[in-house]
Amino acid sequence: MPSTSASSTPHALQSKSIQIDSINLLARLKALGAIGRNVDGELVRLAASIEDKAGRDQLVQWFEDAGLGISIDRIGNIFGTWCGDLAGQPLMLGSHIDTVINAGTLDGSYGVLAGLAVVEAMQLAEFQPNRPIIIAAFTNEEGVRYMPDMMGSLVYSGGLEISKALATIGTDGSVLGEALQQISYAGDIQPGSIIPHAFIELHVEQGPVLEVENLNIGAVANLQGISWQRISISGVANHAGTTPTHMRADAGLVAARINTFLRDEIVGQSKTTVATVGTMKLSPDAINVIPDSAIFTIDLRDPDEVVLQTVEAKLQDYLKTLQDAGNISITSERLARFEPVQFDADLVASIENAAVKAGQSCRRMTSGAGHDAQMMARICPSAMIFVPSRDGISHNPLEHTDDTALVAGANVLLGVALDLCGCEQAGDQSAIVKET
Repeated sequence: MPSTSASSTPHALQSKSIQIDSINLLARLKALGAIGRNVDGELVRLAASIEDKAGRDQLVQWFEDAGLGISIDRIGNIFGTWCGDLAGQPLMLGSHIDTVINAGTLDGSYGVLAGLAVVEAMQLAEFQPNRPIIIAAFTNEEGVRYMPDMMGSLVYSGGLEISKALATIGTDGSVLGEALQQISYAGDIQPGSIIPHAFIELHVEQGPVLEVENLNIGAVANLQGISWQRISISGVANHAGTTPTHMRADAGLVAARINTFLRDEIVGQSKTTVATVGTMKLSPDAINVIPDSAIFTIDLRDPDEVVLQTVEAKLQDYLKTLQDAGNISITSERLARFEPVQFDADLVASIENAAVKAGQSCRRMTSGAGHDAQMMARICPSAMIFVPSRDGISHNPLEHTDDTALVAGANVLLGVALDLCGCEQAGDQSAIVKET
């Protein structure tokens, strides 16, 4: 049906008038980014911490101010529901608000607050959705204090038993279930009791592609598989000056060789695989003692499951070769393993269409990072929207996306939500908003 101009239908609001309140969205991002600062000014809202509680309390207050119904499940996921009395599966929008140590202000929080801004824009325009809309803030997406990461959405989607998740011991010795009780965010709803019609997550890219290509929106079509391992090497500690090189059982040297193997023989032989040694501890950690122990982590990622399995096997073969060649022992422990995810093709197309209607340049792309959307894809059609990150920086206080880009991304999310809730944004206005 052709669209109708405001002059010809004075009692109907045009869909183009349904826009995000940019001032409110940006102010909330700033306000939430101020919660959880330590004495050095670093943003640290680790999952289920006192700082996380403060952020959660503020989010719940904003939900309540918007008239959303609040619910919390057993893993601490927070849900704000609008039009909960409507029949049908809800549209779910959201992300997370927990952070890494010394974080930026956008990772995760942007997706949650933009979802809230979408609902408020619809409310202001008196838009009547044909299904409930839920804004989700998932617990422990970052996985800094408790592993694995993306835990709240993983539990919600049935990938991890709730009892096991709640028993997780954190890096500080705390137990997640007890920590959630202490901050009053241990709900009684069974995770996954509501299966969404679709899940859309808006996020900063955390990479350089959109900025380098001077594009505004990324329609994320797939997400890399992730393999996390902890490698432990046992050698023999000895005097650094008196032990001949060929007689050493140097755990530190072997760790270095594995690191360079990852770069030269795995990443160097693949156009898509990335590998990172993110943590390493040598023992006894003394300048004049040959290390007898090296413990470090390996993060392998690739968007192709076959390739990921191949590089995992290649690494294990190399570890065996190193151990067979000398007087050291090597063990590996799997910490997390997620297969690559293909997002719903129709949702990806809806994101592209919404970007075009909003006048934003767009491309399909792969996400190199893990997100809650990859877990939700297990149980419902899911997809992601990216906006550019300056210099590709994230997990860092230098994380930055221009305000105009943040608002543009939120308006694309709004366009997708309008589409999924019964009407296309460019359609008949009388079908989109209630006449006044």
